[in-house]
Amino acid sequence: MSLWKYANPVKFLHLSERVLPTLWVLSIACVATGLVWGFFFTPDDFRQGSTVKIIYLHVPSALMAINAWFMMLLASLIWLVRRHHVSALAAKAAAPVGVVMTVIALVTGALWGQPMWGTWWAWDPRLTSFLILFLFYLGYMALWAAIEDPDSAADLTSVLCLVGSVFAVLSRYAVNFWNQGLHQGTSIPVATGERSVADVFFVPLVIAMIGFGLLFLALVFYRTGTEIRLRRTKALLAREART
Repeated sequence: MSLWKYANPVKFLHLSERVLPTLWVLSIACVATGLVWGFFFTPDDFRQGSTVKIIYLHVPSALMAINAWFMMLLASLIWLVRRHHVSALAAKAAAPVGVVMTVIALVTGALWGQPMWGTWWAWDPRLTSFLILFLFYLGYMALWAAIEDPDSAADLTSVLCLVGSVFAVLSRYAVNFWNQGLHQGTSIPVATGERSVADVFFVPLVIAMIGFGLLFLALVFYRTGTEIRLRRTKALLAREART
């Protein structure tokens, strides 16, 4: 069974109707479990006190802010190569979700950084690249809104997505590229399997991360379906106006 069949808007809508109920339930359950467990049933850290519990919002939101852009990059490349409209609409649908995740990560990062670093903000390589990624998100959405022809908008936003991916990579790996900076390294390095998070904090954190990932998928499925229906409506209205 080929995944390319879901490039057909009708088949994508049918798939979305099937998977969305499950995604909503699982995502809400995981997010609620991770946050409640993390905020109310884990101890204070011996160095950071109760401030450490911001990790349950900050890490999942930052992870999804970066991965949302990578998802948009993949969808944009599919559009540029294969001209599947669903992929372009999926990238468009993911952008506002990515913006919200980025804002959550920036705000919680400031709340976490002030008591730890003594400042709300520092022009740290990772923080700076993350802020630039946020501006690229805004520019991406503004470009979609500014261009009336949907195919031209998809082409230009795809190119912008390619350029912005540099800052998505820097946001993820800036600590590896530059030794200076206040921001710590990744708490759970995938490549090495090592982690700097104690078991008592690790389990609810993973649950929250899974929940944020499922929530992102649910929102993208839902918003992509909305974009497809909106484009259909515009096409019908334009056809009626010509007749």
